[in-house]
Amino acid sequence: MPTEAPATLAAWLRTRSDEQLSALLVARPDIARPAPSDVVALASRLAVPVSVDRALDELDAATLQVLDVVLLAPTDGMAPDELIAALPEVPDDVLAAAVDALTTRALLWGDDVLHAPDPVRRAVRHPAGLGRRALDLRLQLPADLPAALAELASEEREVLERLAGDRPVGHLPDTPGNGAGSPARRLLQRGMLARIDALNVELPREIGLALRGDLPYGPPRRRPEPVVATRDPKAVDRQSAGAALETVGRIGELLTLLEDEPAGLLRSGGVGVRDQKRLAKALHVPEPEAAWLLELAFAGGLLDVGGPHRDEWLPTRGYDVWREQDLADRWAVLAAGWLGSTRLPSLVGVRDLAGKSGNPLSPDLVRHTAPAIRRSALAVLAELPAGSGLGPDDVTALLRWRTPRRADRLAPVPDMLAEAARLGVLVSGVLSAGGRGLLTAGEDGAADGMRGLLPEPVDHVLAQPDLSLIAPGPLVAELADTLAVVADVESSGGATVFRVSEGSVRRALDVGWSASELHDFFAKASRTPVPQALDYLVDDVARQHGRLRVGAIESYVRSDDHGLLSQVLSDRRAASAELRRLAPGVLVSGLGADEVLTVLREAGYAPAGETPGGAVLTRPPARPRAAGRRTGPEPSPAARPLRTDELAAVVREMRAGDAALAARRGEAVRQVPGVTTASTLELLSRAVREGVPVWLGYVDAQGSGSQRVVQPVSLVGGFLQGYDERRGENRTFAVHRITSVALVEADDAG
Repeated sequence: MPTEAPATLAAWLRTRSDEQLSALLVARPDIARPAPSDVVALASRLAVPVSVDRALDELDAATLQVLDVVLLAPTDGMAPDELIAALPEVPDDVLAAAVDALTTRALLWGDDVLHAPDPVRRAVRHPAGLGRRALDLRLQLPADLPAALAELASEEREVLERLAGDRPVGHLPDTPGNGAGSPARRLLQRGMLARIDALNVELPREIGLALRGDLPYGPPRRRPEPVVATRDPKAVDRQSAGAALETVGRIGELLTLLEDEPAGLLRSGGVGVRDQKRLAKALHVPEPEAAWLLELAFAGGLLDVGGPHRDEWLPTRGYDVWREQDLADRWAVLAAGWLGSTRLPSLVGVRDLAGKSGNPLSPDLVRHTAPAIRRSALAVLAELPAGSGLGPDDVTALLRWRTPRRADRLAPVPDMLAEAARLGVLVSGVLSAGGRGLLTAGEDGAADGMRGLLPEPVDHVLAQPDLSLIAPGPLVAELADTLAVVADVESSGGATVFRVSEGSVRRALDVGWSASELHDFFAKASRTPVPQALDYLVDDVARQHGRLRVGAIESYVRSDDHGLLSQVLSDRRAASAELRRLAPGVLVSGLGADEVLTVLREAGYAPAGETPGGAVLTRPPARPRAAGRRTGPEPSPAARPLRTDELAAVVREMRAGDAALAARRGEAVRQVPGVTTASTLELLSRAVREGVPVWLGYVDAQGSGSQRVVQPVSLVGGFLQGYDERRGENRTFAVHRITSVALVEADDAG
């Protein structure tokens, strides 16, 4: 005897196996938390518009075309053989995969006949790019539609054919007067277009189908098959390592600059043009490159808002940890931060509709869809064999086919792939080993993929006769810190060139170095002999350094060289220090010592600070750090996929809930929670004595009510011990929390 077909979605869900229900929860994890109490609750969640839209957004173009065919069926439902006949050019395996994807997600239901739930029909506004029926548009079409179409002028037919493509809604053109002469308005008068509002019209479905002829659902939406480029994977990894090394070095230089002179925080957020220009000049890079480095440092958690007044962009405390890591781990931090960033660095400098240009680190650059788009673009490339790649246009075309409902979000893809190439995640459209590791295992995988490709940090430099120091590779953190004080970066790359100058030596002396300590440092750090010119430079600057002493009165300037003090007092460049003579060897100022030191140094002198005891005051370099405030809201977390054990528990609970609803109960005894009645105890005692399952209404400690079938075991001290079929485990129920109890009749207990 044939089984009667399910009449509703909930009834069909009951016929699904545990494996099929688990697959539904995996495909649509947003419906699984908290666990639905039964299949009816599951069906209700499947109808939530947000969940339906999310599930539709994940379908490819071929699967959506199959759904369109079912939605356009003249009756509610379509048999699988009718589906095959409707799309004769689509291969059977593609059709089968599409139907499986739709039924797995419960976007279609049924076995012999496929039905589309009403929420799905409402979510797909224009199936197959066709408009609504004339009846729904309240439009009376001509009786002989083919003849009416044949009579149209060429420009009128062109309008209809354009609307019969993939978007049946059009905009009425602005025309002088009443515009009666425009083709669109003549079609309105003929009853072949329906007015939606004052500006828009819609093409009725019947006319769209008539114009499409033998392809009512449009051409088959086949997967694009772009030409795949191939490269030697080892060569790709070598180039990737070069890009990674340069990126890590540039970020280190940037943060060193910001450590010395933080960038100001704009009132609207972000970094101003002046600071961007300053950083670009210091790094010897174009301004867009400086903006990219700022964004990358922020994405990696190395740069944030901080300072005493919380109005500066400074390195974070994470930067101190990052500098001590090996190169592969440092690169992985940057790559993982970029992959998960909700910001679009490519929008820096792009003007919005109001004509405002985007600043680096501005909140206006936040796009919460960015992480998913980046990951999906890299996933396309990860499916190819190692050494194979695609161009940006091909990647975009594949993504448009995979997620056509999200096609309007894919404009940033080419820029994202260009950023990946800057990082070393991609090389000419091919994923590097580090890029594959990043996509599959996150930060740890990225570091493992890059490890062994990057050089080990070096602990020495090569001193040159022209007062330059060449670092033949990345430097260990301690040596890099010292060189940042005693020299200036002249060029960077695989080998960094530092330049020792009068200003850099004076800077080292200002922070407490002595001339002998500088001689010892250069002798130990350099693998080549220290040139005589470098020793002379250090000694010459050291002789001048400290001849002037500055203290606080607010401040004073003293020197044994009275002529030098007279020179300072008459020097226009030192006028802003507000100095006056207190004694033959002493000048005083109402300004602070730091301000006077700054003015005299800018005037070309080499003063040294002094303690109250008369010793030279050394000022070790401070390391200001950001307080860690992030600008802009955090993205809402996506639904986490369920683990295998969680899936089994959710399915078991739904089955038990169904069993509880289906069980035929005797007359229920009801009570108010907190008040135990004699009737409740009598019925529970009978159930324990006779081994009969009971149907319980129960309120838990959080106040949530539920209904379940329980096999009672014992009733002692106001607590019922029994096997809860919903949870599949032995549980204890407080009798005072029971709201109702009824015996489950024997013929339905199983």
